[in-house]
Amino acid sequence: MTLTVRSHREAAALKDGLLLIDGRWRPAESGATWTHHHPATAEAIGEFPVAGAADVDAAVRAARRAFDEGTWPHVRAGERVRVLRAVADLLRDNADELRGLQALDNGVPLSFGGVYAGSVDVAADTFEHHAGWVDKAGGETLPPYQGGDHLAMTLREPVGVVAAVLPWNAPFLLFAQKLAPALAAGCTVVLKPSEYASFSVLRMVELLQEAGIPDGVVNVVTGPGDPTGEALITHAQVDKVSFTGSRDVGRRIVRASADTMKRVSLELGGKSPAVVFPDSDVALAGMTTMGMVTLGLSGQACVAHSRALVHRDVYDEFLGAAQMIADSVTYGDPFDASVQSSPLINARQLERVLGYISAGTDQGARLVTGGNRPDGELAAGNFVRPALFADVDNSMAIAQEEIFGPVLSVVPFSDEDEAVRLANDTEYGLGAGLYTNDARRAFRMAKRLRAGTVGINGFQVEPHLPFGGYKQSGLGREGGRSSFEAYTELKTVLLPLSDEVI
Repeated sequence: MTLTVRSHREAAALKDGLLLIDGRWRPAESGATWTHHHPATAEAIGEFPVAGAADVDAAVRAARRAFDEGTWPHVRAGERVRVLRAVADLLRDNADELRGLQALDNGVPLSFGGVYAGSVDVAADTFEHHAGWVDKAGGETLPPYQGGDHLAMTLREPVGVVAAVLPWNAPFLLFAQKLAPALAAGCTVVLKPSEYASFSVLRMVELLQEAGIPDGVVNVVTGPGDPTGEALITHAQVDKVSFTGSRDVGRRIVRASADTMKRVSLELGGKSPAVVFPDSDVALAGMTTMGMVTLGLSGQACVAHSRALVHRDVYDEFLGAAQMIADSVTYGDPFDASVQSSPLINARQLERVLGYISAGTDQGARLVTGGNRPDGELAAGNFVRPALFADVDNSMAIAQEEIFGPVLSVVPFSDEDEAVRLANDTEYGLGAGLYTNDARRAFRMAKRLRAGTVGINGFQVEPHLPFGGYKQSGLGREGGRSSFEAYTELKTVLLPLSDEVI
C-alpha cells in the first residue's frame, strides 16, 4: 500500500495560489508556476506563481505607495490595535484549517499543533502581543545638554518597506514574528513565503485582508530564491530585509544590503548544545533532547539542541533515554493523530542528512540507532529514522555543522570548564540548554554560554521575549520590544522655545 494525502487535499478544497499585489490576487506576468510535491508522498499538491522581477517590482512599488501616500503609517494607534487583534482572533478561529494546510505544505503532523511553538496559538499570541506596542512607540524628552531654552527629543517612526522572507519549517510562528511587529510599527510589507510552505501562508494573508489591512500594506510574492527572492532582497525601494533561513542566503542578503544600506534582521540557524550534569533528571534530559531533534519537525528546526554534551558519570543513562525516544518515533500520514514526526522537506535535504550520517560513522562516531530509511508505504517519502551518535568528538562534522535533520551527536565532558569550552566551540550561537538542579551552577553556566537563548531544564519560545543568536546565528532579535523597535527609525528633534541659537 502506498501512502497518499490526496484525499486530504480534496477535503481542504485546496486552490492553486496567486500573488497579492496592491490588494489584487493575480498570476505571475510570465505565467510561470511552481508545482509543490508533498514530502511524505511525492504527490503533486498544487501550484502557485513564480514571481519574476517585474512582479516583485510591482509588489514593492505597491508597498512603497502604501507607505509614502497611504494611511497605515499615520493611522491612529487605536485602528492599528483593532486590526492586529482582529488578526489574532481570526487565526484562532481558523486554526484547524491552517494546521491542515501546513500538513499539506511541509508534512508536519497535526499532532505537532499541540506544541506551542509550532501552533497557530503562538502566531495569534504574537499578533496580540505586538498590538500592545502600537501606542507605546514613544521616544524621550531630554534636558538640553548645554542649557538654554529648547527641547531635545526623540521620536520612533516606521522604517518603511519591509521584505519579509519566511522559511518553510515554522510558517505560523515566523509569519507572525515578522509581520506583527512590522505592521504594529506602521511599516508596509512584501512577503515571500518558502516555496515549500506557501499555501498556509497565503491563507493567513487572506485573514489579514479580512481583518482590515488596507490594500498595498501587505503584498505577497511566491516562488523560489531565484528569481523571486533575489529580486526582492536587491530591490532599491526596500528599506529593510527580515530573513530566517540558511547562513549562505543570510550572507547574500548582507552583501546585497550594502548597495542601499538596507536594515537587516537575520536568523541563520544554529548548532545548539544541551549540557547535562549528573544532578539533573538525566532520563528527562535524554528524552527531551532527543525529542527536539526527532518529534514534530524531524530536527528541521534552527534552535534544535542537536549536540548533547553529557557528563561522563551519566553518559550511558542519557544514551539509554535518548535511544528510547529515537526508536519510538512514528511516521506516516501527517493527518493521522498517531503520527509524531514529519519527513524531510525535499529529496535534496534527505540526501544531505544521509550524507552527514555516513560522515559520522566514517569519522569514528558510534551509531547507536537509526540513520536508515524506512521501506514499505513510506518508501516514496523523504523519511529517515532518527540517528543517535555516541562517542562524538566535537571537531567532527556532525558536531560542528547544522544538519537540519533527526541527528543527535552526544559528546562526553568531565567538568564545567570543559562543558563551556565544548559548548562555545562552534560558529553558531542561537540557543543552548542546561540540565541541572543546582541553581548557582545554572546561572553560572548561563552567563558563560555564548547563545541568544539559554533554557534551564526546558526550552520555550515566547512572543514577548527576544529570540536571535550570537556569532554566525544572525543579526538582531525577533520577539518583544526589541523586535518592534527593529522596524523603526529613531529621529532626534530639536525645538527652540526662544530666540536662542541652538
